[in-house]
Amino acid sequence: MLSPKQVRFRLGILLLIGAGLWGCNHQGTEVSPQPALPQATATRAVPAYEQYNGSPTDVMLQGFHWESCNYPWYKIVKDNAQVIKDAGFTVVWFPPPTKTADAHGYLPTEWYNLNTKYGTQDELKNAIQALRPVLAVADVVINHRCGTATAGVDFTNPSFADNAAAVVQNDESGAGRGTGDSGDGFDGGRDLDHSDPSVQTEIVKWLNWLKTDMGFAGWRYDLVKGYDGKYVGQYNDETKPTISVGEYWDYDRQKVVNWADATKGRSMAFDFPTREQLRQALANQDFVRLKTVDGKPTGVIGWWPAMSVTFVDNHDSEPMRNREPFPADKVLQGYAYVLTHPGVPCVFWRHYFDWGEPQKQKLNTMIGIRKQSGINSRSVVNIVAADGQKYAAIIDGKVAMKIGPGSWSPGAGWHVAADGNDFAVWLRD
Repeated sequence: MLSPKQVRFRLGILLLIGAGLWGCNHQGTEVSPQPALPQATATRAVPAYEQYNGSPTDVMLQGFHWESCNYPWYKIVKDNAQVIKDAGFTVVWFPPPTKTADAHGYLPTEWYNLNTKYGTQDELKNAIQALRPVLAVADVVINHRCGTATAGVDFTNPSFADNAAAVVQNDESGAGRGTGDSGDGFDGGRDLDHSDPSVQTEIVKWLNWLKTDMGFAGWRYDLVKGYDGKYVGQYNDETKPTISVGEYWDYDRQKVVNWADATKGRSMAFDFPTREQLRQALANQDFVRLKTVDGKPTGVIGWWPAMSVTFVDNHDSEPMRNREPFPADKVLQGYAYVLTHPGVPCVFWRHYFDWGEPQKQKLNTMIGIRKQSGINSRSVVNIVAADGQKYAAIIDGKVAMKIGPGSWSPGAGWHVAADGNDFAVWLRD
């Protein structure tokens, strides 16, 4: 019988040779740990099952925050396009683009109506064009949908072949005539039945329209716990995004990796496990939790780093949402970690634009270090310290870093390239 590692290796080889209202208010099976995939450099050929992961050297900016809908947001992004490019960001994640029953975009109604609280369709298109060659990623909310005029299934623009059949039969509204939900239920809208051919067809048509007519290059899939990951793999195979990431909000890295497996490696996932371990380590000075018994990072980046998008905060976790925000005085330590480690790092808009020029310059410096040294989504981490006072690591033998109040230095032959309160990053002389 093949071991899990042998199965994954052989699958990879095969793939390479061949190369898946009532109330509208927003808000797998456990298996043995997945073995780490072979590490690679930025120049190594990307496996076929990681084809929608963008570039290994990407750095993402979340291009909005929870209150962005209160401002002419697309104009703000456009006005800051050159700053974003100069900083070294290669991907910008936009808020949900469609007409919605809420202000923020997470209760979509008409998919083809792109006039929202963030701005008009033309303003959105202008912002996307101003950012080029930086890629624009759309926040795609397809787990659920609200009716055009009611809380029911009166879907238009587009409608489905049978609107009632497009909703799962166990939706709390009682209006659905589809099959059972393939994921977790959500009571903020009508849960779509992704097994329905018309739902699949309309989603693919809409995503391809966002590419061809609006200029989006990739997808951030919202609330992917709500439907089987195989559908994300299918939609990506049919729309060919440059980059894709799913919001599987869970601190159990086994479950996050299981979801990436369910997509057949067709989408990355936000690394909530890494974010939570890092938040806890910094809040409690418990850096032991950042190293496993086999010496690897404890989040998804320790098992399948090429499928990880790391982050410090986002629109759902920022302090005003009161959902386990990152300690404010530890934010730069968090970025000293994610900007030097594997995975694709995502910087939060507020942290970059709203927390003062000194922080912006430190973030610019750390992004520059990542670019200069070639740190990428598949980089190799050598953890050299993880105790009650500090965490220290050397990445790809090129960059050394330390967070926490404890002292540490990589020794002779290195110089400090970035530092601040309880963190430092070194480059080789």
